[in-house]
Amino acid sequence: MPDIYIVGVGMTPFGRFLDRSVKDLTREAVSGALADAGADVSDIEAAWFANASQSILEGQGSITGEIALRNMGIQEIPVTNVENACASASTALDQAATWLEAGRGGVALAVGAEKMFHEDKAKMMSVFDGGWDVHNVEAATARLLSLGDGLDDPDGEEDTGTRSVFMDIYGALAKFHMKAFGTTQRQLAAVAAKNHVHSQHNPLSQYRDPMTVDEVMAARKVSWPLTLPMCSPISDGAAAAVLCREEELGRFDRTRAVKIEATALRTGSDRAPDAFDRHVTHLAAKDAYERSGLGPDDMDVAEVHDATAFAEIQQVENLGFCDFGAGGPLTESGATSLGGKIPVNPSGGLESKGHPVGATGLAQVFELTTQLRGEAGARQVPDARHAIAENGGGFHGIEEAVACVTILGRA
Repeated sequence: MPDIYIVGVGMTPFGRFLDRSVKDLTREAVSGALADAGADVSDIEAAWFANASQSILEGQGSITGEIALRNMGIQEIPVTNVENACASASTALDQAATWLEAGRGGVALAVGAEKMFHEDKAKMMSVFDGGWDVHNVEAATARLLSLGDGLDDPDGEEDTGTRSVFMDIYGALAKFHMKAFGTTQRQLAAVAAKNHVHSQHNPLSQYRDPMTVDEVMAARKVSWPLTLPMCSPISDGAAAAVLCREEELGRFDRTRAVKIEATALRTGSDRAPDAFDRHVTHLAAKDAYERSGLGPDDMDVAEVHDATAFAEIQQVENLGFCDFGAGGPLTESGATSLGGKIPVNPSGGLESKGHPVGATGLAQVFELTTQLRGEAGARQVPDARHAIAENGGGFHGIEEAVACVTILGRA
């Protein structure tokens, strides 16, 4: 297969931008990626546009990408809209790379943009309602929440604030992991504290205030054992990448190109809750490692989908950085912090950087491309040569409905 490269990346700050539109955010991210590549709108031969909430919040569905991209002068070329829950943007990258591998063209664009903040909070939270089987909500909820049975908040408190049902699901999954392996709430707090410390060095992060483990533990409860700093926020933002085939590299700065070693996109299965080795992300990671000829020990830095702190513990296990059940101790040891053996989420992760659903996967790629170029400043992982991103979304059965793993390498 021909080699595919990322030659330009762009990203907006993540945060609450009630005065900005999807078109505005798209223009900023794509313009940044084009400028980074030294390219022009006319160089793009096809585009993939990721978005998961605009049709719900604005009623703009069906042709979201065609509208957002034409607004900045990209027209006539094929545009494909991608909606794949929180994995929408990584799916867009996967599909753009596949199109280039197939020889359909030489240069492509992948972009994810999301405008999630809305004055109507109930409508804003309704974005998450379609992230699972809507014909089986009651049974699915009962099954997932039952995973946490037998392990309750020792303080006997219950939070009644507004939140996505997925926070309750992540809380139940965390409790299941705690029962199976002895994972502790303090280990979850260590993940969140690490990511909040990392985010202070990322000027594009939604939150940039460092936190200690004790501060995370003492914060408002969301769904025990999860506290507020352990959970990703609602976010607005966009991210984009310009890709090309190897024979097109001469048109760009080869010294800053990053190779896509592999992408692997998978959906979940009807597995048993304790069949950890059949988790959708673990299987996607195995696919990506096999395709790239690399393994966990070759990775120098990772960005994982920490929708909650527990998710990071689960995903470092799925990516093979430790045995199943050892993600909590791995974090407490400092191995996943900057300066550790395998820094995870140097960007601050979803918990701190933010989580505009349809843009998150490409924001991970933005961070890892920056790391592999040696341009990450105070959060730089020294001499990073290979990087991995894990991006998952939705729920089906007892795990994410979809997962995408991307491995990148310094060209």
